[in-house]
Order: sequence, then structure tokens, then C-alpha cells
Amino acid sequence: HLPSMRTPTAMIVGLVLCPCGLLLTLTGTLAPSWRQVSLIPNQPIDLIWEQGIWDMCREQQSSHDRQCGQADELGYFEQVPVRVAQGLMPTSLVLTFLGLVVAALGVRCWQKEPRHLLAGIAGLVLLLSGLLSLVPASWYTHELWALPAAAGSTLVVGYSLVLSYLGSCLEILGGLALALSFHHCCKE
Repeated sequence: HLPSMRTPTAMIVGLVLCPCGLLLTLTGTLAPSWRQVSLIPNQPIDLIWEQGIWDMCREQQSSHDRQCGQADELGYFEQVPVRVAQGLMPTSLVLTFLGLVVAALGVRCWQKEPRHLLAGIAGLVLLLSGLLSLVPASWYTHELWALPAAAGSTLVVGYSLVLSYLGSCLEILGGLALALSFHHCCKE
């Protein structure tokens, strides 16, 4: 009985989902739109403030005039959910990158058999990185309406927060798929 030259499906799933999750989480971390504030009293009706974890942008919808690097007059960046996101999102990105490097070493591309133990460890690291980015996204969503904004304005979830959620979920699913490699170690 010769060993199969095919890469296990779970490993392929993990190696597809995790880089996609990394890309979405990276975009969600860097883009300044975790929350949109609109219909601000005493301001033009088409003015929208986009607030991220690193930057704030002001955009006039009619002229598409966008200015980032706006002053934080309400203490938005001092809020705990924003500070936690500033710490955990980059940590998650680094951990995802390290997990992908370990996964690449564990999944065989240049050898006959994959290293199941290494792929399983990479799966656990990627699962942890997904959880590390899911926590700030969830907390921020829970506190979305409690974070400072002009009284009477309308608040909505921004696309960066949605991308962070999706990226976290893909990393968790990919990490779980790679963690299934531990099953092979137990059989051996």
C-alpha cells in the first residue's frame, strides 16, 4: 500500500480560508470605517463621518470631498473598545501570518507526506488569531451606540467592521480545518 500523494482536503480548506481571512482582517483593521455617523445636527445633510480604529474621515456625499485625519473632539479614540481593537487587531494579523508560515511548513508541497503535527499546531494558532480579531469586532459592535457621537446623529455599522467579522470567521474555520490534522497524529 503506497502512501497517497494527495494533500488532505481539510488542509486545502484551511490554506484557502486563512489567507482570505487575513486579507479581510487586514482591510478591516486599516480602513477607517468601523462606524458611520450621519445626519449630524447643525451640519450639512450629506455629511458622513467614518470612524475606524486608527483614523476618522469626513466626507461630503454630494461633492465626494473626503478628508481623513480629522481631530477627535469627542474622545472617541480614548474609549476602551477602540483601544482594545487597536491592540488585538494587529496582534491577530501577526499571529495569522505566523500560523500561515507554520501551516505552509506542515502541509506538504515538496515532500511525500504532510507533517500532520505541524499542520495541527498551525490550525490552533490560526484559530486563536481568528478569536483575537473576533473579540474586538464583537465588543465594538456591542458598544457601537455607546461610543461618543454628536447627539441626535444616526449611527450605522461600517464596512470595515463587517470585513473584520468575516475575516475572523474565515480564520476560525480555516484554523479548525487545519486542526483536524491532529486526527492523523492520533491514528499514527
